[in-house]
Amino acid sequence: MEHTTATNKDILLAEDDRDDVMIFELAIDKLNIAHQLRHAENGEVLFDLLEERVPDILFLDIMMPCRDGAACVLEIRKNRNYDGLPVIMYTSLTGNPTVETCFRNGANLFLEKTNTVADLVEKLRKVFSIDWKNYMHYPPLNQFVLS
Repeated sequence: MEHTTATNKDILLAEDDRDDVMIFELAIDKLNIAHQLRHAENGEVLFDLLEERVPDILFLDIMMPCRDGAACVLEIRKNRNYDGLPVIMYTSLTGNPTVETCFRNGANLFLEKTNTVADLVEKLRKVFSIDWKNYMHYPPLNQFVLS
């Protein structure tokens, strides 16, 4: 398992919906940051890709085949190989039980999906404004959902 050292952001998106992947790709491109975007279409592929290389940041959908995102983040937090990996929940599921489960399981932020690229760009700007390399951001529950 290798960690990246290049100046490019190594971004891993775990998402099974092709439309959501496309919107995410468009938004990331509009941020004008050097990046490599890898994609896992389910929870099993996610762990295969994590074993290949630990990304700089992981965006994780909740409702995926094989393993759901809430279970994946819990498993990630139990594995010392992934210490320091920022996990951003990226989902259309909202509501207190879902948010609280992801918070308790160790996610760093909760990002609600949007249907517009412009809205997602603004949310992603906030995510990438955090210095994840030097500061592992765990906000309190009332600041966990990024709006």
